[in-house]
Amino acid sequence: MMALIVGIRFQTGGKTYHFDATSVADVHLGDYVIVETSRGKQLGRVVSFLEKADQENRNWKSILRAATPRDLVLRQIWENKETKILEKCREIAREDKGLEEVKFVSAEFSLEGENLVILYCYEGEDDPKLNGLVKKLKKANPDTNLEMRRIGPRDTAKILGGMGACGREIRCCTEFMTEFIPISIKMAKEQGISLAPSEITGMCGRLRCCLMHEHEQYLQAKKNMPKRGKRVITPQGEGKVVRLNPLSQIVSVDLGEEGIIDFDVVEIERKK
Repeated sequence: MMALIVGIRFQTGGKTYHFDATSVADVHLGDYVIVETSRGKQLGRVVSFLEKADQENRNWKSILRAATPRDLVLRQIWENKETKILEKCREIAREDKGLEEVKFVSAEFSLEGENLVILYCYEGEDDPKLNGLVKKLKKANPDTNLEMRRIGPRDTAKILGGMGACGREIRCCTEFMTEFIPISIKMAKEQGISLAPSEITGMCGRLRCCLMHEHEQYLQAKKNMPKRGKRVITPQGEGKVVRLNPLSQIVSVDLGEEGIIDFDVVEIERKK
């Protein structure tokens, strides 16, 4: 019997993890289930089904059971407590001058509340001194295993959400990106985007993720186009390529006294 493998997310826009749902009867997209993770039992939501061809030679953890109304209510209770703990962290940080640059992003309880992970962002080279804060939190939550986990600016922006640098109401990383792919200045250059910080920097202070979204399309569109600076022959004479518009397949050519004229890529010929 072929296993039924489903993709589960624990947060909206979060990474998808795969589990064996064979033991759970009649599972559907959008259903809430309980699974065992490194952080203890967690409530997750079914967001996809894995194709049979991708299931070979893999060992999958099984889903423990379908979530009950009690589980959903319990999750809401922990969410309310998470908010209060996060506020407490920020309050302590304001009082401690050594923690002024630490940004506390989120607090996450396991389903039964036995484990608590606090995510924070700090851009200094060394780890911040959190001993005092940890002692105060453990005193207030003596029966909970506490873990402080450092994350980067991109993950911070994804979790906090908000408007994108382009004016989009919901940031791409929050809405649909499940993982981050390395981005380089070269991607911006290949797309003809201004290298001014305001044009290529996202709300996280790093290069915008959208530079990667259309990068492959630009590479494909430029394959049949001459490079800038090359000499070409146009219907109006010989000239020098000064600008490219890959998506519209338009080449701007400097024809000297006649000025800069736009041509469709099929109208020009590379000079040998």
